[in-house]
Amino acid sequence: MSFNTISVIGLGYIGLPTAAMFASRKKKVIGVDVNQRAVDTINRGEIHIVEPDLDMIVHAAVTEGYLKAVLTPEPADAFLIAVPTPFLPVQMEGDIPQPDLKYIEAAANAIAPMLKKGDLVILESTSPVGATEQMAEWLAAARPDLTFPQAAGDNADVNVAHCPERVLPGHVVRELVENDRVIGGMTAKCSARAVELYKTFVQGECVITNARTAEMAKLTENSCRDVQIAFANELSIICDKLDIDVWELISLANRHPRINILQPGPGVGGHCIAVDPWFIVSKTPNEAKLIHTARKVNDAKPEWVINKVKIAIADFLQANPEKTAKDVTIACYGLAFKPDIDDLRESPALNITKKIAEMHAGKVIAVEPNIKELPVVNTALRLVSFEEAEKMADVHLLLVDHKEFKKESFGGNCLIDTKGIW
Repeated sequence: MSFNTISVIGLGYIGLPTAAMFASRKKKVIGVDVNQRAVDTINRGEIHIVEPDLDMIVHAAVTEGYLKAVLTPEPADAFLIAVPTPFLPVQMEGDIPQPDLKYIEAAANAIAPMLKKGDLVILESTSPVGATEQMAEWLAAARPDLTFPQAAGDNADVNVAHCPERVLPGHVVRELVENDRVIGGMTAKCSARAVELYKTFVQGECVITNARTAEMAKLTENSCRDVQIAFANELSIICDKLDIDVWELISLANRHPRINILQPGPGVGGHCIAVDPWFIVSKTPNEAKLIHTARKVNDAKPEWVINKVKIAIADFLQANPEKTAKDVTIACYGLAFKPDIDDLRESPALNITKKIAEMHAGKVIAVEPNIKELPVVNTALRLVSFEEAEKMADVHLLLVDHKEFKKESFGGNCLIDTKGIW
């Protein structure tokens, strides 16, 4: 059975590039999103996110009639679900965050009326172990006239698989094509059909496993990264206390042929590394001790950075006794969760800037070259250019190492550099 029409549910940082790649191979693609602005933007042949090369692919796909965006699902042969998987509100401090699958459930219920015999449903959203099976149960409940793999195995009317995305923002277009793909079908036939679909554009190897292992593979990759970053962040705090340059130390240690310490920063952000480890911890809280500790180390780093800002303000006022805190302007450089993108999801830089704006009596300005306007975070916070901030501010806080910030000399005096580029 071929896939003539493909539907992608969720047109964000993963869904839109995935839809565009299928459309670039002359497949009819129907993108679905609840955001009217995103739908309208895409249907004009434009994009609502920052991702290199994606704008040209989307423009060509829309112009040639292979890609369209809609608000509600339409019939297709394959449905890819790429919606967010947030957490439920934490009731008490110290509680382990629990995943909220409401968007996956809503997507399943939205596509259920469109399903027919022979269709394939793939969950791409990063999810806790068992989410794909849960999605299949929701689909079965909504469509009792069809059979699904949990009951009918390889003879099911509808095939279901989990195929997590494994791409780096800023390199999504290339990595979608070149990276290996983990294919976790609920049955062997589900896996085989998912491989057939992805081979439309994937040049990397499609590695087959089961749905649960595929879910855990993505969580494991990001949890490993989180643990490594936690080591670097903890090392930076230790070195600060011992008056050691952590950047020089890491450079020296990494000269050992079997050592590769990552670079510390103000915390860990994004919708993957800062989130995925909690999916493991929530399922196995008594066993995931190291992963849990790493999460706590990285989540605590922003508060440490804020305390460094408080110390810098005090030092500035001591050196300028004629001034008060209201006279001190703080510039925060970078709001995205990583360099050279516009993605603010789970960004420690944004959260640090918000908290500084809330606590500080004077002006707080932000420099983020990848966005045109600030999200609604604080009415007193103002977005300015790098040059303005360099001249205006008394305290300079570097949070993200965007390429625009990398310069040989910096005019500011009171510097807090969480990325080691100044």
